[in-house]
Amino acid sequence: MDIGEYSVTVNQKDIVTALLPVQQHRVPLSNLDLLLPPLDVGVFFCYKKPTNQNSLTFSSMVSTLKKSLAKALVSFNVLSGEVVMNSAGEPEILYNNRGVDFFEAYADVEFRDLELYNPDANVEGKLVPKKKEGVLCVQATELKCGAAIIACTFDHRIADAYSMNMFLVTWAEMAQSKPISIYPFLQLSLLNPRPQGSYDSSINNMYIPISSMPPPSDPVPGADHFISRIYSVAAEDIDWLQAQASIGGTRRSKLESLSAFLWQIVAKSEKDGTKRIKMGIVVDGRTRLSAEYGESMFNYFGNVLSIPFGDESVEELTRKPLNWVAGAVHEYVKGAATKEHFLGLIDWVEVHRPELGVTKIYVKGREDGAAFVMSSGQRFPVKEVDFGWGRPVFGSYHFPWGGESGYVMPMPSTSREGDWVIYMHLMKSQLDCLEVNAGHIFRPLTADYLGLA
Repeated sequence: MDIGEYSVTVNQKDIVTALLPVQQHRVPLSNLDLLLPPLDVGVFFCYKKPTNQNSLTFSSMVSTLKKSLAKALVSFNVLSGEVVMNSAGEPEILYNNRGVDFFEAYADVEFRDLELYNPDANVEGKLVPKKKEGVLCVQATELKCGAAIIACTFDHRIADAYSMNMFLVTWAEMAQSKPISIYPFLQLSLLNPRPQGSYDSSINNMYIPISSMPPPSDPVPGADHFISRIYSVAAEDIDWLQAQASIGGTRRSKLESLSAFLWQIVAKSEKDGTKRIKMGIVVDGRTRLSAEYGESMFNYFGNVLSIPFGDESVEELTRKPLNWVAGAVHEYVKGAATKEHFLGLIDWVEVHRPELGVTKIYVKGREDGAAFVMSSGQRFPVKEVDFGWGRPVFGSYHFPWGGESGYVMPMPSTSREGDWVIYMHLMKSQLDCLEVNAGHIFRPLTADYLGLA
C-alpha cells in the first residue's frame, strides 16, 4: 500500500456531555493562557486488536469510552465548555456543558501498514479529528485488522500537555473503574498578577504584543515547506549525545543534549551562513510557582508555560562542538526556569492587556533564519492510557501548528525501555539534512520497531 492511500469513514457522531449538570457561567482565562494563540493540538494512541475480541467488540469499546468520558468531564468540566470572546476581545471559558464531539470511524487499513513515520499522510485529517466546536473532540477509529486508534484534539488556549496528560490518565482510570489518582485544580484566578506588578526587561526580548508582529512572508512557489515526521531514538544513542554534550565536566540533561544536537543540524541545513537560527525550549512553571502558590500548582489545569529561546549564528552552531552548544542551551533556559520569571510574565501580560502577546519564537521576520521549538514530552503517560483492552502500542502528540517556526516533541517509547519517539514538524530541507547526517540515530518509526511486522 502506498503511503496514505487508505480511506476513513466516519460512521457516527455523538456529543458526550458531563454526567452531572453544570451551572452556566463564564471564567476569564489566566494571563498565561492569554499568551497562546488559537491553536489546536492533537494526540493519538494506537491499540492492538484485543485478545478477547469475541467479548470485546469495537462497539463495546466505544461504549466504554463514552461512558467514562462523561464521568471524567465532571472533574474536567472545562473541556465540556466553549471559548467565547468578552467585550474587550479576550477569550474566556463559557462553562455550559456544550459537550465533546465524539466520532466513530472505520479505516480500511491494517495496523502494520500504517506508516506512522509520515503522519502528514497517515494521521492528519484521518485518525486525528479536526475540531470545529467546543474545547475538545474525540475520534475512535477501528482498523481493518481489529486494532483501534483513539485520538483527541484540544484547544491549546485552555490546556497545555501537562494538563491534558492529567485528563487522559483520569479518563483511562474511569474506564477501568479505578480510584482517581489526581483531581485537577481549576481556579485560573490563582495566577493573578501582583498588586504592584513588575517584570524583568528580559521578558521584552522573549514576548511581543501581537500588533508588533511583522507581516507573514508571502509563499514562494516551489519553496521549502514544513512537513511532519516521527522517529525512534535508541536509549544508547541518547546516552551518547548526552556524553558528548557533557564533555568538559558539566553534565547536561538529555533534553538539553538532544536540543543542542538538533540546533546544529538545523544550522547545517541553512545555505546562508550569515543567518541566525533561533531555538526555543518549553519550560513548565509548575515546579517554580509551587513555592508561591503551594502544592495545588502540581494539579493546576491550564497553561503554565514559557518559551525562552537562543539565537546563534549558523557559523557558530556548525563550528562549535556540541558541548558548547549545549552550554548555550542551558544558559538561556536557566534564566526562565525561576519563580520570578513566571511571576514577571504574568505581570507583563497584565500591562499589555487587552492586547494579546505572543512569544517571539513564533514570529519570523523576512530576514530571519530558521526557528523551532523543543517541547519536553517525557511526562507523556502513554503506558497509563489503558481503557481496559491493554496498553497502547504507540502514542504521540500531533502538532502541525502552522506559522513559520518548527516544533519538536520527544516522548517515551512503549516498545523499548529508555528509547524515545520524536515527533518533528520542521522544514523538509531540515529533515533531509537530519536523515543524511544523523540517520543512524533518528530512525523512521516502523511497524518492525512497534512489533507489528
